[in-house]
Amino acid sequence: MIPEGARSGEGEHFADARLDALVLEMLLDSDDFVPGNVLCDKLDLPRAELLKRIDSLRARGFSIFASGGRGYRLAALPDGLTEREMSPLLHSADVGRRIHFLEEVVSTNDEAHRLADAGALHGEVVIAERQTAGRGRRGRRWVDSPGGSLVFSVVLRPTIAPVRAPELALVAAVAVCEAARDLGAASARIKWPNDVECEGRKLAGLLAELRTEGAAVRHAVLGVGLNCGTARAEFPDDLRQTATSLSLERGEPVARPLAFARILESLDEWLALHEVEGFDPVRERFLQLSSTLGRRVRAEVGETGAGLRTVEGDAIDLAEDGALVVREEGGALVRVVAGEVEHCTTV
Repeated sequence: MIPEGARSGEGEHFADARLDALVLEMLLDSDDFVPGNVLCDKLDLPRAELLKRIDSLRARGFSIFASGGRGYRLAALPDGLTEREMSPLLHSADVGRRIHFLEEVVSTNDEAHRLADAGALHGEVVIAERQTAGRGRRGRRWVDSPGGSLVFSVVLRPTIAPVRAPELALVAAVAVCEAARDLGAASARIKWPNDVECEGRKLAGLLAELRTEGAAVRHAVLGVGLNCGTARAEFPDDLRQTATSLSLERGEPVARPLAFARILESLDEWLALHEVEGFDPVRERFLQLSSTLGRRVRAEVGETGAGLRTVEGDAIDLAEDGALVVREEGGALVRVVAGEVEHCTTV
C-alpha cells in the first residue's frame, strides 16, 4: 500500500522504489506467471499503478514477460550492479543504503576508507567490476574475475571498543556463509577465521580493516570477495583445484545482482544482531558452520620475545573473543588470535 503523504518529492521516489521492490519480490518468488489481479490484490494496487511499476522495473533492466490471461513472469535480472539496478532487490535497513559502483578501482577497501574519511555513513558500499590491486588477508592479492566475481567493501560505524574489532570479521563470515547456503552452495562452511569454503574449495574471502581514534573505533571497512559465476576453466591454473563459485556449487547460473543483494541483506541482519546482542549468537552460529573445529590444524602464533612458533593440534573451540583454541599433543591449550590456519586431518 502507498504510504500516506508519500506522493511528493523524495517521499514519492521512496514510495515508488518500495512498490517496485514489492512487485519484484512477488515475481522472484514464482517460477511461473503471476496473474495481474493477484499482484494488485496482494499489494493493494490499482491496475494502472501496477503497469507503472512493471514499466519501471523494465527500465531498470529487469526482463518481464507479459501474457494476456496469465499475468507477468520475471525472465531475467539485469547484469549491472549499480544502485539503480540493485535498489528493487534490496530489503536491508542499513547495509546497501548507498552503492558506489566503479568499473575499475585499485582496491574497494581503499576507496571505502576514503569515503569513510569523507563522512560516508554506516552501510555504504563500494563495488567494482575489477580491482587492479585487491588484497586479502596477510597482504595476499585477491584475484577477481570481471563479470564472474563480486568484489565490494562496506563502511561500518560500529560502537564497539577496538579490542572487540576482530569480532566483525567473524560476523561477516557467518553472514556470507549463510547467504551462500541460501543461494545454493549447500556445503558452504567457514574456515577460521573468515574464509568461506565448500568441501575445501574457497568460495569467498573477507578482510576487515580498522581505523581508530584514541580509544574509539572511527570506522571499519569490511572487504568481501566472492566467486559468483566463475567457471572452472576461468580460474588461474594455481587456483583451479582449490577454488569454487556459487554457480559451480548450485549447478546452474546465479545472477550477480541477486547474490549481491542477498549477501548485503545477510550482513545487515547479522551486524544488527551483533550490535544488539553481542558476540554470543554469532559465536553459536559460527560453531555450527565451522569447517575448522574438529580437525587437526597447523598455525603460527606469536609469543612475547620469541617471535613466531608453529602450533599443531586439534581445533577444539572458539573462545568468547573469537580466538581459535587448539589443543597440542601434550594437552596444552593454545589460543590462535590471528594468522593462517592450515587444515591437516580430521580428528
